[in-house]
Amino acid sequence: MRILVTGGAGFIGSAVCRRLVLQHGASVINVDKLTYAANLGSLVQIEGLPGYAFEQRDICDRAAMDDVLASHEPDGIIHLAAESHVDRSINGPADFINTNIVGTYGLLEAARAYYDRLPRWRRSRFRFVHVSTDEVYGSLGPDGRFCEDTPYRPSSPYSASKAASDHLAHAWFRTYGVPVIVSNCSNNYGPFQFPEKLIPLTILNAIESKPLPVYGSGANVRDWLHVDDHAAGLISLLQQGQPGEKYNFGGDSERTNLDVVTLICDLVDSMSPGRESRRSLITFVPDRPGHDLRYAIDAAKARCELGWRPARTFEQGIAQTVEWYLKSRAWWEKPRASVYDGARLGLLETQL
Repeated sequence: MRILVTGGAGFIGSAVCRRLVLQHGASVINVDKLTYAANLGSLVQIEGLPGYAFEQRDICDRAAMDDVLASHEPDGIIHLAAESHVDRSINGPADFINTNIVGTYGLLEAARAYYDRLPRWRRSRFRFVHVSTDEVYGSLGPDGRFCEDTPYRPSSPYSASKAASDHLAHAWFRTYGVPVIVSNCSNNYGPFQFPEKLIPLTILNAIESKPLPVYGSGANVRDWLHVDDHAAGLISLLQQGQPGEKYNFGGDSERTNLDVVTLICDLVDSMSPGRESRRSLITFVPDRPGHDLRYAIDAAKARCELGWRPARTFEQGIAQTVEWYLKSRAWWEKPRASVYDGARLGLLETQL
């Protein structure tokens, strides 16, 4: 099995690459532009192994994608390359439109041309897994969960760009027969996550005894999924997923943002005691524009059709994650110092 992973130097992509090579014995071609959130240090476990290759390419460059596909002849694609931070999309939506929509279009077209040239026996096993987010569904009330047929109601430039790319992926299956599978997942967490998202930012600020920003009242609810559990689900789509179908992956771990932050405080206190409780660092800040209240995923289809389920609870996973960041300063100190220091993003000028 030879798989092309776009965005393989990112958080989820690197987890997929590591799992494919180390646990499945697959050959992996990692295609990544190496934007600010990419980190080749996340791939040291597989760097240099004969089953792993890295190509620094941009998915928006159609000629480059044609060349990579022709050179490596993969049996499938897991498409993870994307701009993904909601706050950044509020201040700079253009990059999200270009990468997430235009880039996905170009990659689908390159995959279509490549797929059409494959011999029949290889076409039958080729899959294009398009990875998306639960944010395309919008905000839930206090009850219910997102299912595969939940209507799309994106709230942010980020989620709107991902919704558009989902529709493109479905259309390339319906119109051109490209064997596309779309997945939508809940919030991921775990090791190797760039420190701009809630969990790694909170962990690092707590380690360094800096303020811990919580948007609004902290009542927004997210369903948390460990990145390794998500990676296992995506790989199962290559093996068992049905082209033209959608699959939701969730962790059955709904928590308010405030609950997540306080749990991290307690874990950092227990693993790296300070002079005072990290809870005293919690700082409530103005809410994000268009902040969805609640996300929750119904992953029954993935459980029933793929035999997939999370291998760890949130409490187990978050404790392991905090421990990893405490032991992995060499990974996060450089991007923390030179790329993103934790400053607030996503505020409109009228709120400054």
